Amino acid sequence: MVSFAHAKINLGLNVLRKRADGFHDLETCFYPVPWTDVLEIIPAKEFQFSSSGLMIDGIAANNLCVKAFQLLQKDFNLPPVQIHLHKVIPMGAGLGGGSSDGAFTLRMLNDMFELKIPRQKLIDYAARLGSDCAFFVSDEPKIGTGRGEILSATSITLKGKWLVLVKPPIHVSTVDAFAGIVPRENNLNLKDVVESKPVTEWKALLKNDFEETVFRRYSVIREIKETLYARGAAYASMSGSGSSVFGIFENGVDLKNEFSGLSFFQALL
Repeated sequence: MVSFAHAKINLGLNVLRKRADGFHDLETCFYPVPWTDVLEIIPAKEFQFSSSGLMIDGIAANNLCVKAFQLLQKDFNLPPVQIHLHKVIPMGAGLGGGSSDGAFTLRMLNDMFELKIPRQKLIDYAARLGSDCAFFVSDEPKIGTGRGEILSATSITLKGKWLVLVKPPIHVSTVDAFAGIVPRENNLNLKDVVESKPVTEWKALLKNDFEETVFRRYSVIREIKETLYARGAAYASMSGSGSSVFGIFENGVDLKNEFSGLSFFQALL
């Protein structure tokens, strides 16, 4: 079985308050984008995990694909499988690639072994893997609250818009991104903004609270955002707490040469 685990961008990301459990309450709109990893799972005599494409840091035991298998194996006594991940989505980019891989592993195992795990239960399993994982159980935009694992429906669509994604060779860890954050309540209703305001007005209404900290430390990330606006983006922002920056354009553009040497992706949404 083969699946294409997609990335996401965040349309606005507000860090609202520090929680008693040490995490932060967030508010964001997750939006799926067609930059994908390739995930293959087949039956095997013993469990195996392998990868190709971009080099993945750390040991295989810590990969979310492996942890997803172990999570379901514990409850359903699954037979061994071989998992191969071809890594395309850059890491440390705020695009949720690792979270997507873990969630898609859950989805694939559920289908492959006909476990019939209900959608909400699958979301619960995904949330145990990581805060962003729950979003990737479905392929639709969602409003995320709590740690990002509490999801609600939204009517936002960017269909017909052009997306440009750029990532410099910088890995921004979640710990570093949170280091300079000062939580604050947001007076604007993010859901109302993305659903009712045109993209051309988002620049003044939507913000990513991690930008202040990350831009101060890595000026090149700020410069990418400025370049996207200079080249006509209707809206541009850093995605998540990582180092990638996206631009949403009303019309087709070709900016690959503008960002030569950087990780680059563009698509019609």
